[in-house]
Amino acid sequence: MTKGQTLSKRTTSVALGAMLLAALAVTPAFAQRRGQPQGPTPLEILESAPESEWIEIPEDRLVEMDLPSGPMVIELRPDLAPKHIEQIKTLTRQGFYDGVAFHRVIEGFVAQGGDPTGTGRGGSDLPDIPGEFATELNKVDNFAIIGRDTRAAQVGFVGTVPVGSQAPTLDKFLAEHKTALWGLHCEGVMSMARAGDPNSANSQFFIMFGDSRDQLDQGYTVWGHVVDGFRNARRINRGEPPPRPTPIVRMRMMEDIPEDKKTRVEYLDPSSDTFMTYLKTTRRITEDGFVDDICSIDVPVRINGELPQ
Repeated sequence: MTKGQTLSKRTTSVALGAMLLAALAVTPAFAQRRGQPQGPTPLEILESAPESEWIEIPEDRLVEMDLPSGPMVIELRPDLAPKHIEQIKTLTRQGFYDGVAFHRVIEGFVAQGGDPTGTGRGGSDLPDIPGEFATELNKVDNFAIIGRDTRAAQVGFVGTVPVGSQAPTLDKFLAEHKTALWGLHCEGVMSMARAGDPNSANSQFFIMFGDSRDQLDQGYTVWGHVVDGFRNARRINRGEPPPRPTPIVRMRMMEDIPEDKKTRVEYLDPSSDTFMTYLKTTRRITEDGFVDDICSIDVPVRINGELPQ
């Protein structure tokens, strides 16, 4: 054994000892013996949130997609993509999506569907939709800013949808004096597929399976976010196309579902004190407002009055 190898083992032993001491220092029993106060858990923080900080999503902004593995509920954001939402609602009420399979499903990337031909080249008889890749910052009055990251001057949420924006002070330097806000392509986000023409979106959409902000942001239209049942999307069969494509069993607007079958969805106001406490407790944001990974943050929701466990 060489001298260098011996030194490496001694260094490793010291490091392991330090790690063990650090682990002991944060265990509840050790902390209690030393008289260190124990803070609330993330679940306790959410359970203690005032009712005034929970916002119910209106039925006309919820769509339920039934998959073979179970239902998935999606929040629609017309303030981010009004033309896309109008088209999706129309197609949903026509029953267009019922029985249509996911034809392009890539692990860690997307599950793409909405093409009745299953080829990736089909669509509906409705006109194509102009791209809504970003909107004016001053036109979105419910942007909850939680901090900044390496990609955007401001990051946060509009409802449960993660978004980024330019700095408001940039407007004086821009030709049209308009700063932009856009949806972020994080896991659980719903976005619209298109061809090479930026104004060619029609009926095809995709569910995000991972963080693809660098490839997709401001080039594809974000129109919603999965608020319940994402585990069922995870069971969509993979492939391009999959050997056994997974179909959409049925897609309905929540307001069109019988009263006793509706899903009631509330989300914690991302501009609330409770949400900021929750972020700091889970170490998703630094004290000076830097967000290391906005895609790792989900706005907490309650389904029919209950927090998912």
